[in-house]
Amino acid sequence: MSLSTPDLLLMRLLVGLLLFAVIPPLAAVQQAPGAPAESLFVAGRFEEAQEAFLARWAVDSTDYRAALRLGTIGLYGNRLGDAERWLSRALALAPDSARPKTLLAEARYRGNDFGGAVTMLRATNATLRASKLESFSGRTPYEIAGAVDVVRIPFVQTDPLPIVAGGINGVDTLFFLIDTGGGEVLVDTALGRALGAVTFGQRTGVFAGGTAPVTEARVDSVRLGGFTVRNVPVGLLDMTRIGAAVGHRVDGIIGTILLYHFLPTLDYPKGELVLRRRTPEMRAQFEREAAAQNTVAQPFWLAGDHFMFAWGQVNGRPPVLLFVDTGLAGGGFVCSEQAARDYGIDLSKTQTAEGVGGAGPTRVTWFTVDSLSMGPVTGRNIRGALGTLLFRAAFGFDAGGIISHQFFRPYALTFDFDAMRLYLTPGTR
Repeated sequence: MSLSTPDLLLMRLLVGLLLFAVIPPLAAVQQAPGAPAESLFVAGRFEEAQEAFLARWAVDSTDYRAALRLGTIGLYGNRLGDAERWLSRALALAPDSARPKTLLAEARYRGNDFGGAVTMLRATNATLRASKLESFSGRTPYEIAGAVDVVRIPFVQTDPLPIVAGGINGVDTLFFLIDTGGGEVLVDTALGRALGAVTFGQRTGVFAGGTAPVTEARVDSVRLGGFTVRNVPVGLLDMTRIGAAVGHRVDGIIGTILLYHFLPTLDYPKGELVLRRRTPEMRAQFEREAAAQNTVAQPFWLAGDHFMFAWGQVNGRPPVLLFVDTGLAGGGFVCSEQAARDYGIDLSKTQTAEGVGGAGPTRVTWFTVDSLSMGPVTGRNIRGALGTLLFRAAFGFDAGGIISHQFFRPYALTFDFDAMRLYLTPGTR
């Protein structure tokens, strides 16, 4: 089957739905209608929610919900010490509750404390994940080696999605698609096994077109330019359909979790991935460079293990949180049908195309967004697609859609996971 650009929603459905499928539901965190603090949290107004929950805690230091939400907001703000402290308090108040254990596992995973994460994972019967992380005992996960502080890796192609060359376990003739909508590194199943990936068992990923097996695994190293990242957790997934869809061989996908260990830039106009060591010195250097350019900085939040959210506007409507997911090939926005109507999007002019999902055929409905904004940065006539988004079920707060490739394409997009700011710098070739 010949695939054109409209068919390429595959990438978003493939990676995004896969990762949504492994997020524990929030059944244990029932909403509290009418509660001001909870309402602020659900609306994604986390700074205000934090103040409201702190006020509740000052009145009642046995308030489990206040401790849980304060720990969650700490995690979303990537303040891992705050997250650990408040979630531990929540767990002490409700020792049988699974949610603080799940969030503590995430906080420790982000801090590369895999042993601490394993304790919480086993307490929630997440045995496959626990076995995988437990295998890193005696190893430093995401250990970065290299004699340089910055590497610039040319894109092999920029559209429909960026691809870079790299290596795994010493084999340096591989190609990786870059996608901030992805989590851990994904490697083609057959290739991963041939390269000696250590495997721990399969889970079922949910994709457009059905389900497909994903194998939890570990590789000794991933090379990107002058950096070699050692001891890397990965997933193994059949990449055949992905390569066919993007018009280039794809051996793996680099998602947000590997990028998180750097100060990374996806420079679309120059066609390169820039990786800087995540150090105060590199941050200061980047900030000096950004100050000399017409760079826009926006705060963002990090939910789950890789879901980045920042405030944006659609067609001038009130601001909403948007999932910053660069992996939508052929477009720049995704929302539900009801949200599209709320944004004033004309759905009488949609186009429906046949596509290929991670597990088989699927259909994509495309539309046009007149304006899509993030702070002062606005994109016009952005191509969007209808999709079912599960943010409330996964994280407990509402978000208005996904902002993706076409919107970011004119810029160099940088993520600072310490300051929790993303930067948009107008590109020059």
